[in-house]
Amino acid sequence: MDEFSLIGAYFKRAISPSKTPQMDVGVGDDAALFRVADGHQCVVSSDLLIEGRHFFADVAPRALGHKSLAVNLSDLAAMGAQPLGFTLSIGLPRVDTEWLSEFSKGLFALADEFNCPLIGGDTTQSDTIVINITIFGQVPTGQAILRSGAQVGDDVWVTGTLGDAAYALNLMQNAPTHSDLAQVRARLEMPTPHVAFACALRSAGLAHSMLDVSDGLAGDLPHILRASNVSARIDCDALPQSSVLSQLPAAQAWQYAVAGGDDYELCLTASATSEVRAALFDLAQKFATPITRVGTITPMNQENQVIWHSERAPEVAQRLACSNGFNHFASH
Repeated sequence: MDEFSLIGAYFKRAISPSKTPQMDVGVGDDAALFRVADGHQCVVSSDLLIEGRHFFADVAPRALGHKSLAVNLSDLAAMGAQPLGFTLSIGLPRVDTEWLSEFSKGLFALADEFNCPLIGGDTTQSDTIVINITIFGQVPTGQAILRSGAQVGDDVWVTGTLGDAAYALNLMQNAPTHSDLAQVRARLEMPTPHVAFACALRSAGLAHSMLDVSDGLAGDLPHILRASNVSARIDCDALPQSSVLSQLPAAQAWQYAVAGGDDYELCLTASATSEVRAALFDLAQKFATPITRVGTITPMNQENQVIWHSERAPEVAQRLACSNGFNHFASH
């Protein structure tokens, strides 16, 4: 099977004008053609997944197809953007038709859910599986939720629960028969992008700043703090945990929640008024997206940009100051 036969068999689909009216030319020409709505800005993000670094060689291909697109959709969600389409470049050691069939099913199931068609890309042979997706979205001009908008006194919120993906990774590497793995593995391999909730946040003007938590709260929250020239005080006792993580010792659970990666939850800041808090909870309920208030934005503190606080285990919280989140260039 050559490159074009592979694309035709697994990645070329007809574009439905009724579902994707902004798409004029998709897969099959030299480049894609698409339109952004009047009064909107184009939002672009790209993510690279490499076998052995971002996923195990034996991962279920359907789950890998899902995650490959989910991590990009999460980037759009972090800015309150609506998906338009994506390109896929993939390197494969060989043509495995069964693998490709399952991978494309996982990919397109999520693409269909968010009305985000595949509009182009490339295929090649490589030593390991390498997947790169570039995603395109749109947001009303001037309304994108940036990292630079956090204000002193804001509440800090996170969606979902934190730490399950990191715990799953640890179990897969060190205790693959552990009974907890079955309950947390999906959080690592099939994250849920909160696109609809994020777009509603943007439309309501509730979030001052936002990002997705892909490298751990300790690694990602400082991006907001640096861009906004502020600091934060985080209540470790409030960190949302699944029923699985809540059974672990606090030090272990917090380390997963704070320094682990691959959660792809949203972290946002918003005014600390009763009206805004109520509005956030209403939106969370409407979009079935749990949300938890975990801290406060404080004036810039050059010595400790994040203060980790706990009434339950203060000495454990203080040790979290050394947590830096996931580092792609560290040795593992």
